[in-house]
Amino acid sequence: MLHHVTLHLARNKQFPEGSSRYGYDITAPLDAEGHLDQDEWAVKRDHCRVRRFWVNEGERQGVLVHRPGGAGGATWMIDYNQGRLGDEEAGYRLHQHRFAEGEYITIEDDDGKPFTFQVVSVTPAERGRAGEHR
Repeated sequence: MLHHVTLHLARNKQFPEGSSRYGYDITAPLDAEGHLDQDEWAVKRDHCRVRRFWVNEGERQGVLVHRPGGAGGATWMIDYNQGRLGDEEAGYRLHQHRFAEGEYITIEDDDGKPFTFQVVSVTPAERGRAGEHR
């Protein structure tokens, strides 16, 4: 089932309390345990959208993609321009992480710098859409 997931920047040296001004709104297929569902993604990939919000940089719109290679045999990535290589952001072992409120997810920016985010909300996609920032 598709879900709307909101991630906010987790605590770090620069932001000891984290920040809701940096993050992602993601529409993704999650199984009953909150893990990314590759089989459902294959059927509904056109609906798996991502909005990155980053203060002072504006927003970026992309798609959630699943590519062969990487840890566990595949890598989940955010692709902002599917016609051009090099603008993707890779998730760190996203196939193993639960997308549930309070959990932490690491995403590398397109320069390969990792940032940790906290899952602040997960709702069925019918009630929330990527692109909405709450």
